[in-house]
Amino acid sequence: MLAIRADLLDFTATPAWQSTDEAGVRFRPDHWLLVGDDGRILGAQTADPGPDFERHDHRGRLLLPGFIDTHVHGPQLDVIASYGTGLLDWLDTYTFPAELRHADPEVAALGAAHFLDALLAHGTTAAVVFPTVHLASTSALFEAASARNMRLIAGKVLMDRHAPDGLLDDVAGAERDCEALIERWHGQGRNAYAVTIRFAVTSTPEQLAMAGALSRRHPGIYLQTHVAENRDEVRWVAELFPQARSYLDVYHQHGLLHERAVLAHGIWLDAHDRALLRDTGAQIAFCPSSNLFLGSGLFDWQGAVDAGHQVSLASDVGGGTSLSMLRTAAEAYKVQALHGTRLTAWAALHAATRGAAEGLGLSHEIGHLDPGALADVVVWDWAVGAVAGHRDAMARGAVPGVPAQPLHARVFAWMTLGDERNAVARYVAGEQQILEPG
Repeated sequence: MLAIRADLLDFTATPAWQSTDEAGVRFRPDHWLLVGDDGRILGAQTADPGPDFERHDHRGRLLLPGFIDTHVHGPQLDVIASYGTGLLDWLDTYTFPAELRHADPEVAALGAAHFLDALLAHGTTAAVVFPTVHLASTSALFEAASARNMRLIAGKVLMDRHAPDGLLDDVAGAERDCEALIERWHGQGRNAYAVTIRFAVTSTPEQLAMAGALSRRHPGIYLQTHVAENRDEVRWVAELFPQARSYLDVYHQHGLLHERAVLAHGIWLDAHDRALLRDTGAQIAFCPSSNLFLGSGLFDWQGAVDAGHQVSLASDVGGGTSLSMLRTAAEAYKVQALHGTRLTAWAALHAATRGAAEGLGLSHEIGHLDPGALADVVVWDWAVGAVAGHRDAMARGAVPGVPAQPLHARVFAWMTLGDERNAVARYVAGEQQILEPG
């Protein structure tokens, strides 16, 4: 059994929008988190644990549930920080050439291992992931996740038009591949399968219909795709699907919106679309660093709150600029500020932990520190570097003559100034993950 000593922070309920009050926030400074031999959380206490526990003493540091990245492209680490294009040109110039390499099983295996270790290094312990169209890429990702016992949701990418040779499949072949992958991986360990449509542009109506039928045949699987990211993309979809009311309606007409559907971006939605998301239970994975980097637009989180549909946070890499969910949350704050609202640390961190888990139907397992949850947790330094260290000292009242500030001020500063360098230790189902340097 394991005991980890730190300042424990998680959520018991959804924080009120734009409120820095601590309702729904659970902060337990200088507590021991107790983990059983099965990797599940037993509870928390201030008293020293008994001799049966292996003690990891991180007093003075912060412990949160591991972050959940709800939309990220594993193979795109190869092209992160690439210069100078909008979405559609970026796919042709950078994404598609990078993904072609992953037809090679050796490249796919090495890439999957590197990607998952990079997620862990950045404090992310669970993710909803796009591999490539290739069977080898998807299998390699599931195998690498199984080796690390990580919670992974993924599936072979479906594309049967408007993409290069080598990244195209056909309806019948794609269906066979998906069925084989579902049988092999869905529900095996901590893996779950997602019907994975790149976006409506790259799938024919026939392939979308097949994807909907696949979802109905396997009611426990997920759906992941992109929607309304870029204005040019939205116009193109309207030309390809003139019978649809909106981009989102294309998916709805093919039976692809449900409570396990994760749609990335969702910038160019209207009130009808938001109501449809609410009524079907589908969620938007908000990718702020990608939206800013590619110049796609500004997601309206307030509109989502008003409509009552689920929002989670995602890095999107490589259109995004970092796998760090702290940096992602800091970018989300800026996007919402441009919308005239203020994203609290509570709302951002909840969306990357318990909120994401609830949206994925996984709150029995991850996203919080309740007894019975698997101990997917990360220990963080409150501050790294002179500037962050001084700001943290100000927040906690460690500077003479300066009173301590409310907890939100300290956590917001950590979220805004922190990144993967703050991550000290990572645990997946109670097992510490020792990562190779670099």
